[in-house]
Amino acid sequence: MNIFKRLFKIGEAETNSAIDKMEDPIKMTEQGIRDMKIDLEKSLEALAQVKALAIRSKNDQDVYKNKAKEYQDKAIIILKKANNKEMDAVEADRLAKEALVQKENNEKQLEATKKETDKFEVNVSQMQGNVEALKANIGNWENELKTLKARVKVSNATKNLNKQMAELDSTGTVSMLERMKEKIAQEEALAEAYGDIANSSKSIDEELDKVADTTEAAADDELQKLKEQLGFNKSKK
Repeated sequence: MNIFKRLFKIGEAETNSAIDKMEDPIKMTEQGIRDMKIDLEKSLEALAQVKALAIRSKNDQDVYKNKAKEYQDKAIIILKKANNKEMDAVEADRLAKEALVQKENNEKQLEATKKETDKFEVNVSQMQGNVEALKANIGNWENELKTLKARVKVSNATKNLNKQMAELDSTGTVSMLERMKEKIAQEEALAEAYGDIANSSKSIDEELDKVADTTEAAADDELQKLKEQLGFNKSKK
């Protein structure tokens, strides 16, 4: 039995871990704020209903108070009429007594209504406090959400930048650039070497041409051959 419990606990822990990885704190916070706003709407509606009951209870107090006074006044009027022989004394006593009973009933209703009003006012006060606390919590959560979103943007940007910087050397980009620099430097040196060789060869040819110019000698040979063909050399002999 203990083995099954341990297996269940392990599975539960793994499930919770997977859920934690899947949960987005921003979405969770947004959903929490939406839920709290729904609760706030319900609380405001309930508060309005309780306030309405308190207002009605206060109005009932005025009604019962006025009725009690009316029955008191009626009893007085009836007794005065009996005293002035304007109506039968027995009937006057019966009616005056009935008026006093109604007065007492309204006074009892007045006291009961006062207690109800006190209870309603306590409920209103408590609910008002809860509503204000809920509003404050929603405001705090909304501020937390703004901060959380800003932190997520910064952390994502930092993470992406750090990832790019980390992958820069791992992908061989830096080493590749170094090899390119080395190759370019080698090619530049080789080009310079060829240039020196070309300049050196050109200088030697110029020196040789200057010292042993064959152009004039070749012209002399051609001139001599032409004279021979024309027979000029023979006539001179």
